[in-house]
Amino acid sequence: MSAPAAPLSALYPVLSQLPAAARERLQARARRVQVPAGTSVFDERQACQGFPFVLAGSIRVVKSAPNGRELPLYRVTPGETCIISSACLLGHTPYNARGVTETDTTLLLVPNADFQALLGEAAFRDFIFQLFSERIADLMQLIEEVAFRKLDQRLAALLLGKGRSVHTTHQQLADELGSVREIVSRLLKGFAEQGLVALAREQVDIVDPAGLRRIAGG
Repeated sequence: MSAPAAPLSALYPVLSQLPAAARERLQARARRVQVPAGTSVFDERQACQGFPFVLAGSIRVVKSAPNGRELPLYRVTPGETCIISSACLLGHTPYNARGVTETDTTLLLVPNADFQALLGEAAFRDFIFQLFSERIADLMQLIEEVAFRKLDQRLAALLLGKGRSVHTTHQQLADELGSVREIVSRLLKGFAEQGLVALAREQVDIVDPAGLRRIAGG
């Protein structure tokens, strides 16, 4: 279960900078939506139905390949926005990725016309473009990871970022890396044989973090 939804203005302070008329229009026309965990909130080639503010929960945005593999792009949590939704609305184009709720999620969905009207407010426009800048930087880092780092390096770095005892499945690790379970399982078995980790059902215990750091650093 996700945490209770916080007030909109607390999560998105930029909205407090809008004129009173714009805030009233947003309150009157935006629609609150409860979405269960594991639900697809948008998919590739689907028309954008509105601009979402995330009040509680999280959305995992992924790019899918024809063979079923997925590359995680980013997560959208309370206080953040989805740049793919923004891009679709700005360019009047369909989605080019998929968004799935990771937990029970509460959204405030702003109709397309009202999003366009909000862009006429300098504070909101700056907010959107700032988030574009931040997300693009994150995506550039992701491209660098995928293109220039080997999978064993990325897996070691991923494990190190999750604490000494990682409660997860091999499939979930593969999903986070944009790989397949069989390859991740083989790498984990190799790490275990080197004494770097200990494997149990849905759990990976870090035995030699210094050794994993050496692998992660290449």
